[in-house]
Amino acid sequence: MDKQNQQEAPNSLPAHWADETAERILREKGEKDHYTCASGITPSGTVHIGNFREIISVDLVVRALRDLGKKARFIYSWDDYDVFRKVPKNMPKQEELKAYLRFPITMVPDPWDRDESYARHHEVDVETVLPLVGIHPEYLYQARQYRASAYAGGIRKALEHRELLKNILDKYRDEDHKIQGEWWPVSVFCDNCNRDDTDIDGWDGEWLIGYHCNSCGHREKTDIRGARGIKLGWRVDWPMRWEYEQVDFEPAGKDHHSQGGSFDTARHVCKDVYGWDAPVSFRYDFIGIKGSVGKISSSSGVVIDLKDLLKVYTPETVRYLFAGTRPNTEFTISFDLDVIKIYEDYDKTERIAWKAEAAKDEETYQKERRIYELSQTGVSPEGKTLMPELMPLQVPFRHLCNLIQIADGDIGKAVEGIRRTREGLAEAQLAPLRARAICAKYWVEECAPEEFRFRLRPEGKDPAPGLNPAEIAAVRELRDRVIARIEAYPDDKACAEAVYETAGRAGLEPKALFRASYQALIGKDQGPRLASFLRSVNKERLLGILAGY
Repeated sequence: MDKQNQQEAPNSLPAHWADETAERILREKGEKDHYTCASGITPSGTVHIGNFREIISVDLVVRALRDLGKKARFIYSWDDYDVFRKVPKNMPKQEELKAYLRFPITMVPDPWDRDESYARHHEVDVETVLPLVGIHPEYLYQARQYRASAYAGGIRKALEHRELLKNILDKYRDEDHKIQGEWWPVSVFCDNCNRDDTDIDGWDGEWLIGYHCNSCGHREKTDIRGARGIKLGWRVDWPMRWEYEQVDFEPAGKDHHSQGGSFDTARHVCKDVYGWDAPVSFRYDFIGIKGSVGKISSSSGVVIDLKDLLKVYTPETVRYLFAGTRPNTEFTISFDLDVIKIYEDYDKTERIAWKAEAAKDEETYQKERRIYELSQTGVSPEGKTLMPELMPLQVPFRHLCNLIQIADGDIGKAVEGIRRTREGLAEAQLAPLRARAICAKYWVEECAPEEFRFRLRPEGKDPAPGLNPAEIAAVRELRDRVIARIEAYPDDKACAEAVYETAGRAGLEPKALFRASYQALIGKDQGPRLASFLRSVNKERLLGILAGY
């Protein structure tokens, strides 16, 4: 595809769900200088791949807005002033961490001794990996915001509307779960022991809040405008920040978006207390995991995060998994043999996007091209989506896994072997191939089922044990009549026909010859498609392995 065609774009964006959401934002929020899109999470443990679904959903909508020529701000809030309620199973130093229960997360020490706090450790893990998939939010740290009294006005407004807030929160609750007795929309971390085991004693109607701590007995009156420990409850905090940051869009999980759930409550609080219309939103569904990444498994208490996903999938393929699936659709991320199919699907979308494969109609072309565009990590200085300079070299994932195993796990050797067979390849085409090869090596060594793995037998060894004389003779026939002249076969089909002819001459069923060949070459009863396999291995190496037959 030439560069001119590569740069062409449709007159209007196709109906991708991110584009539909962007248009809805413009329709409901009207014309603005910029639009604020938000996401966030409490860094109470590993930020797993389910949490990532919200992050990338916002990123895709932000890209859609920018592709329409709009300025869009992507803010990501670290709710690191939330309470440390429990110690996740996969954390080290369990007993040490338990001593900090009920502290703000930002005051819990890092059990790995890498960062200044437990919260910051998890924040850094995410902030360092998101750029790899082309996501660059503006980070907001809520502990910093609260301690700087940025929300003093919002806190006072909540106190002034305490009864209204209580009624809003009770609106969707049954009688057994309505707020009983005196209730306050704020909580306080004790200034003496740092825990939130406190009760509010009163508010002076202005800026002073009195509280006492049930853990250490500390008692004081503190000024909202300078207090370090006062925080809104999250059902009030969330809508307060919508107004403070002027948020236009924020999705939420299906638990929050259930009827009468936290999003419905926040919508009312935002409008009735803070005078701001709630952001445009949609519900995103859960993600399942099939297979595992190496030794990681849910049973051990270890969750799958974006770093784990990037061990098996290239950044573009990771984005494709989410760009190609509507947010309200539950889907499974695979680490088993389905990985091969996912790469095949991505490759087909890539071919259609570059018009290397014809789409069945124009609508399909526009849909697949848009999914492909949003799957790319590159963006312009204005944040608009960029296509690659050239169509990447496609090597099917299954075949690449075989080539890496043939090269005894040497990625450089495998990629160089591919490069020698393709003239005129640019570095821009080879770089994605290397990235895919790294994923293929990891997958085949750590995730693939045992029957998919193989290793070529050493050269100069005796024939494989267990082969009968007829099978040994057939392998010898394969060596002398097919492998010795392997370069004469222009493609896998011609080579496969020669293999079948060899089986006939040796008086064996083709299946028996295949088994004998695999035993001779890799010590297994099964392996990659034989013709393609023979054409992929260096001829001299094959002849050396079979020299003793």
